[in-house]
Amino acid sequence: MAIIKFAIPKGSLEEATYQFLSQAGYVISGGGRSYRPQINDKDIALKLLRPQEIPTYVSEGIEDIAITGEDWISETKSDVQILCNLEYGRVKLVAGVPKDLPVDSLTTLLDYLLSRNQPIRISTEYLKICSDWVKSNQVYREKFGDQDPMIVTPWWRIGQNPSVSIFLSFGATEAKPPEVADLIMDVTETGSTFSANNIKIIETVMESHAVLIANKAALADPIKREKIYDVLALFRGVVSGRKNLHIFVNVKKENLKQLLAELPALKRPTVTPLSDEGWLSVNTVVEKQQFLQLLPVLRKLAQGLVVHEPRQILPLDEIPKGVEGEA
Repeated sequence: MAIIKFAIPKGSLEEATYQFLSQAGYVISGGGRSYRPQINDKDIALKLLRPQEIPTYVSEGIEDIAITGEDWISETKSDVQILCNLEYGRVKLVAGVPKDLPVDSLTTLLDYLLSRNQPIRISTEYLKICSDWVKSNQVYREKFGDQDPMIVTPWWRIGQNPSVSIFLSFGATEAKPPEVADLIMDVTETGSTFSANNIKIIETVMESHAVLIANKAALADPIKREKIYDVLALFRGVVSGRKNLHIFVNVKKENLKQLLAELPALKRPTVTPLSDEGWLSVNTVVEKQQFLQLLPVLRKLAQGLVVHEPRQILPLDEIPKGVEGEA
């Protein structure tokens, strides 16, 4: 029987999540139409779920850990533990209006439409985030105080202020203006879909990445916690591996001190004597973005440069050791 229940996202994050799991060393099979793919770890039970649902299921203990977007954690206000930013699936949650509308912010939109006694219609999947964003606006507070915008779904209406209505969108949100909505809130990577639909972005509400989350009760369980930390170690290793390079160089003894002074390391470089007494081997980990700046130094002081792009670099000293290792 599996120790932990692990939900992974169906939809836009799905392909990148499978790639991430593969880099972590997991082999997934039986995907396609199945919502219960198999994984090469008998202690994990995988399930595919929509990312919108995942934070709530983890908060309620239906799933122990999961991958989902930060945006849906904020939207559902779920009480979960974020263990690691996985640094993929980056999107921006933005607000947009028709390009011909003479406004450039929520403030100017409120002033423009309300001064004409026009109600404001907003279309989004992110009802709670949108409501909080609108209520935090100074112009809105001055005109409506603590009233909640009216939130409209096919099943219910809540809120006291019909002058600003937020309608639940089931997709194709960019198609809603101008007939259905004056403003939309949706996620975007590049903004190209907004532009193609004659919509200009006026504000960025938040940025979101894929994250690993856990149920707090599962983390309090000693057996589940140990398995969760195993997963966390592998995932942090992937994140670190994607940002670093593992390099090996041979250097003359008289150049070692200068090379080490120039060479950053993940912790400390490993220095090993070679068969030729006048030479040493140095291996270390450097950030990818530093490598091009380091190359002139390496060319000057070293020979035999070998560069590896690691699949993982596991920061084991940063992962809690479990029951016996915890303070």
